[in-house]
Amino acid sequence: MNKIILLILVGVGLISTSCVPTKDLIYLQNKDQSDLSAAVNPVVAKPYRLQMNDIISITIKAIDPKLVAIFSPSNNGGEVGKSESSLYFDGFTVDDHGNIRMPVLGEINVIGYTLDELRLTIEKKLSEEYFNKEANIFVTVKLAGLRYTINGEIASPGTKTLFQEKVNILEAVANSGDITITGDRKAVTVMRQFPQGMEMHDIDLTDIKALQSPYFYIQPNDYIYVKPLKQKSWGTGKTGIESLTSIITVLTLITTTFLLLKK
Repeated sequence: MNKIILLILVGVGLISTSCVPTKDLIYLQNKDQSDLSAAVNPVVAKPYRLQMNDIISITIKAIDPKLVAIFSPSNNGGEVGKSESSLYFDGFTVDDHGNIRMPVLGEINVIGYTLDELRLTIEKKLSEEYFNKEANIFVTVKLAGLRYTINGEIASPGTKTLFQEKVNILEAVANSGDITITGDRKAVTVMRQFPQGMEMHDIDLTDIKALQSPYFYIQPNDYIYVKPLKQKSWGTGKTGIESLTSIITVLTLITTTFLLLKK
């Protein structure tokens, strides 16, 4: 009888430690019961500055479309309905020297520029060198999609492109099918390229304070990695039922082996 009770206690202990608790699955919890108004203050996101390999969509319009047709082959249809591949081929890629090459304007250095700064630069260059005010030149500069890569314990890993100006990490995760049960939501790693090199930062998505993180909003070319929980390596199951089934199977095997050896 004592052995049976001991086995039951061991089984209960293994179940409680092997399954993933609910608190590890819920996003943006108010863990320290602090004032939510202080925790959810909007993140002051710095404007994105262009880097190498970024793809930029530049549209130049005028009263007479023929005047600016040479600058952008994509003027006719606008940005609506464009596919990712068409934006890739029609867009302007920032090369290894930080330049883009435009018709007539030639090479323009854009590294470290914000989109607004680049727009003003192109407008100034066009107004001073090619057109007068009566042409009413209108320039639009956008990133050709926000591209990021997500890997690890995620339902749909891979490289994704979202056609939005701002994307937070929860939207990126949702667009990839959500983190699996065995994924560690408390330490999601974001790798980001800076002029001085690559930087890594862990963000706890189960804590509402994640909203204050400078990594809450992702940037183009970010790499997001979701590490596995220790429960996955144990292989005992993700839920209590799975863990119980695994433990019963092991105990049955041990008991059967013991009885056979005893005979």
